[in-house]
Amino acid sequence: MNVRITGIKRFAVHDGPGIRTTLFLKGCPLRCAWCHNPETWKAGPELGYFAHNCISCGACTKVCPCHTITPEGEHVFARTLCKACGKCAEVCPRKALTLYGEELSVEKACAILRADKPFYDESGGGITLSGGECLMQLEASEAILRQMRNEGIHTAVDSCGCVPRTSFDRVLPFSDIFLYDIKHLDSARHKEGTGVGNELILDNLKYLSTRGAAIEIRMPVVPGFNDGIVEDVKAFALALPGVTRVRELAYNNLAKSKFLAIGSDHRMPPLPRKD
Repeated sequence: MNVRITGIKRFAVHDGPGIRTTLFLKGCPLRCAWCHNPETWKAGPELGYFAHNCISCGACTKVCPCHTITPEGEHVFARTLCKACGKCAEVCPRKALTLYGEELSVEKACAILRADKPFYDESGGGITLSGGECLMQLEASEAILRQMRNEGIHTAVDSCGCVPRTSFDRVLPFSDIFLYDIKHLDSARHKEGTGVGNELILDNLKYLSTRGAAIEIRMPVVPGFNDGIVEDVKAFALALPGVTRVRELAYNNLAKSKFLAIGSDHRMPPLPRKD
């Protein structure tokens, strides 16, 4: 069994208690305008091209016909022809090309996570599965969580909540805490910002609460979208059994370069002006 990831973050201190290692999985049902990880949206691999890092050296043209250098010395990437094989990223000397979607065996992923156990034990930390939406790769997520729990490692699931209820049933026995997103309480506004309504998300949250799960609510506070309802979200969430805290996540728009790199028009809200 394999798992497709976009990255691994070691010594994470905001993805659950203690020092943690976070695995970012591919695939997400939401399309949040402020997303910091748009490279996780698609389930399959995709190539990121950071034009500002390119020096038009031509190394990529020797391994892939999707890349050419014009007579004027300009690099041209034919994205529509790209099969995301990653060969060009392997030879790019300036990391202008990045393959998002490395495939690992579950055994290899567990070995990577297990390697940091001394830090977990010392700090009360553990491992976190994030994304994207990690539960879109349900079989792999369940297998990793089960193995980590069997080894006495604390486990956290970072979820947007927009998955079938049965997905939560599968991982509940192996998850010590859920880091659960609330973007908005109004479904119409939620759809404007994320592409989907919030009915399933809030229903799943209430369900987890009734099942005795430990839950930390995470709320990205986005100017002009939900910054006016923070206290409403706190009142709603903290009234649910099992919710231990509501963590406000400060907004920034630093992910614009990643939107451009994957060929997506970024819609990230502007930061408020400081007079």
